Order: sequence, then structure tokens, then C-alpha cells
Amino acid sequence: QVQLVESGGGLVQAGGSLRLSCAASGRTFSSYAMGWFRQAPGKEREFVAAINWSGGNTYQADTVKGRFTISRDNAKNTMYLQMNSLKPEDTAVYYCAAARQALLTLSLTTTNGYNHWGQGTQVTVSS
Repeated sequence: QVQLVESGGGLVQAGGSLRLSCAASGRTFSSYAMGWFRQAPGKEREFVAAINWSGGNTYQADTVKGRFTISRDNAKNTMYLQMNSLKPEDTAVYYCAAARQALLTLSLTTTNGYNHWGQGTQVTVSS
């Protein structure tokens, strides 16, 4: 079992930055890949970024590429999402998730690739 707790959300003006954290406990942190998803009101949960077990391989959605950076610190059992140049359309509840596998594959761009989820943290970007 894996328990995930997100933090770092909040209200920020357009063009600002936030860093989200996802603290994990339970199964050995370095044994699985992880991802970030987001869900805006009335919309489906969408993929944001994913990272492999070591942090050496990452993948971001086109909508955030060049603005968001995913990373992890296996010594601290924590994953991060650095969000820069935020836009109002980035407003959503952000969820971290733990994958069933260690390596980064295209399956991790869908919710089906994950079997553990955090409770989410709200990010609101004002114009």
C-alpha cells in the first residue's frame, strides 16, 4: 500500500509560481513511477506530468511543457511539481499518483496506469 499527501496549493496571480509536493509512505518509494494529474470543475482528470522511479526520465503534457517541472527526491520520499508562468487555465485540483510500475511508459499518461492517489490540492490562478 502507498499513502500520498499533496501540499503546496493555493491562490496565485497569472504569471506566478507554485511548487507542489507529494509525500509518500508505505511501499518503497524508489520502486515505482509517479505522476501528477489535475481536474478542473466539470472536466475529466487530465495528465500533467510523470516521472520514473529514479527521476532520470520525465514526461510532461504539451499544455505545461516548458512551464512545469516534475522531480522527485527518493531520500525524502517526496515528489514535486514546480509550476512557473501559471495561467488561469491551470486552475484545478492537482492530484499525485503512484504507478504500478517503475519505468515510464505511455500508459502513465492515463489514470489507469496508477493504483494509488492522493486527496488533491487546489491551485487557483487569478487573471
